[in-house]
Amino acid sequence: MAFFSLVIFLVVNAFTSVVRCRVEKELSAECRGFFYMGTPPAGLEHDSLRFICQRYNKKPRYVTLYNTVDHIPIYSAYTFKRTDGEKCVDVPWMYEPQLSLTSDTDEMQPFPSGYRHMSFEDAQAVLEDYTNAVLYERGSLNPDEHQDDPEDKASTYTLTNVVPVVPDFNNRVWSKQEHIIRKRLNNYCRGTAYVVTGITTSGKMIRRNNLNRVAVPTYLWSAYCCADYDHNTPYDERYRFPSFAHYCLNEDDQQVVELSVQKLKEFLKKTMFVDQNFQVFLSDCVPPAPSKEHH
Repeated sequence: MAFFSLVIFLVVNAFTSVVRCRVEKELSAECRGFFYMGTPPAGLEHDSLRFICQRYNKKPRYVTLYNTVDHIPIYSAYTFKRTDGEKCVDVPWMYEPQLSLTSDTDEMQPFPSGYRHMSFEDAQAVLEDYTNAVLYERGSLNPDEHQDDPEDKASTYTLTNVVPVVPDFNNRVWSKQEHIIRKRLNNYCRGTAYVVTGITTSGKMIRRNNLNRVAVPTYLWSAYCCADYDHNTPYDERYRFPSFAHYCLNEDDQQVVELSVQKLKEFLKKTMFVDQNFQVFLSDCVPPAPSKEHH
């Protein structure tokens, strides 16, 4: 924890001189509530990272670790809600005023019509970045299908929760896996399920006006942690609790790889710039043993 706190401190201080906005040196307690045991993933070594406590209509909805140079989220962390999987409709795409030089609000806002976005496009993606990127579409890390409240669903439609994904991958592979996870957690997770969904990159970029604008993920990955689950779950699902994970290459005709959180951690150590102490969930989502009282 000491190492990760130092990383947060250094990253935040590096950006206060560049981005004048509301910056939390430590995530507030209500924002930490989206992480298992209130603890964000540890050991990330990326430069230019910013925590965004994604706020919508006066309430925090989830947390994103955002790369303000590559203009994509490294991960979004959220609590899964039991849901029928219905998608939100007619929600305008939003941007993040917390990354703006001029905004005085910390709530995501719709892109205004005819807007001039120079005050925030240096630090985040804008709609034009995706307009001519014909090989990719917007893929949400926190999908609205994993939320139930209409406002929680609406809050997922911000470009700070979006990465460029291959359409076939998004529509046929990743969305199918999101549906599988939704059904599994709906059926067998009794308590809170904490989910972290992220990406790896290799330097491939979407360009606009001859400038590198948005990094293209190489892999998408996701892991959940549900410490309070139904112990009568059928065996073919029970071994996927209290935690499990998956990843997939962001290309056509790929198969999702499902694996333990520990094995995902080893995979990401080889494919991301992370410290050897990297972990997605505190203690890999192994609940602490109950303390023994001595009389």
